[in-house]
Amino acid sequence: MDEIKIISWGLGAMGAGIAKTIATKKGIRVVGAIDNHQAKIAKDLGEVIGTNKTGVIIEDEFDFSKSEADLVLLATSSFTKEVYPFIEKILNAGLNVITIAEEMAYPWAQNKELAGEIDKLAIKNNVSVLGTGINPGFVLDTLILTMTGACLDVEKIMASRINDLSPFGPTVMKTQGVGITPEEFKKGIDAGTIVGHIGFPESIHMIADSLGWKLDSIEETREAIISETYRETPHVKVEPGMVAGCKHIAYGIVNGEKVITLEHPQQIHPGKEKIETGDYIKIIGDPDINLGITPEILGGKGTQAIAVNMIPTVVNAKAGLLTMKELPIPYFLPKE
Repeated sequence: MDEIKIISWGLGAMGAGIAKTIATKKGIRVVGAIDNHQAKIAKDLGEVIGTNKTGVIIEDEFDFSKSEADLVLLATSSFTKEVYPFIEKILNAGLNVITIAEEMAYPWAQNKELAGEIDKLAIKNNVSVLGTGINPGFVLDTLILTMTGACLDVEKIMASRINDLSPFGPTVMKTQGVGITPEEFKKGIDAGTIVGHIGFPESIHMIADSLGWKLDSIEETREAIISETYRETPHVKVEPGMVAGCKHIAYGIVNGEKVITLEHPQQIHPGKEKIETGDYIKIIGDPDINLGITPEILGGKGTQAIAVNMIPTVVNAKAGLLTMKELPIPYFLPKE
């Protein structure tokens, strides 16, 4: 295949960044763009992503049957149930899919039935589907599994990702509870509108299934991170005493023991309170392995990079619903 043709579906903070990244890559080109925001519809894609004009006009309704695309890069939602109708439409058009929906990184964890339907539909149309991103998709699952490859035995896994939420858009701010009072945060947790990190069940199931660990359960805790300073992003303002983020911890339980512990305290501008970001992985086994990456791998850029760098791999992969653990390792694709 001389050139891989892409349709970008969803042009929010992440989707626009992905489309802009594709514009820098050799052998990959965006040929269609979809978004439902009125301010973006009918504009040239370049106007929205900050590049020269592309000749690609953003549409809210797209006729896939008239497209010569090879793959759709879907950046619309975090949840499998919400992206399923889009994925179904794409697969029935005979196109591959990469989505940054967090639950799609390992959809069998919470949506077994839909995962099975997506797999069957992809195989029927001889195309592939992958959910990926920086996390889930890389730091707290794929990278951990890669490191266990150097172990003779693995007993426990503990990992944390301390990151800066500032680059993300309003949807992420809402799901993290950023910019509200502690009382509103508690109400949001009880109502399920504040979810913290989306993807812990997916990462834990991916790790456990790969290592042959049968999970008893997954336990999660969520606490508000209260700001002592004023913080601001283009999408939210946080006064002292308000919520700057969410400290979310998840445990994978096997035989009554916490064998997988994943921590993800996320907040905007952690440096305002002298908190250093970083990614940390500790494997207790034979041998023990410790990895520390400081500062964090940037979430926005990391998600954009992995989604784009996996394009050729997905286009050339076997048909079906795939995960990062069963595909070749991701690597940087050359620029033009």
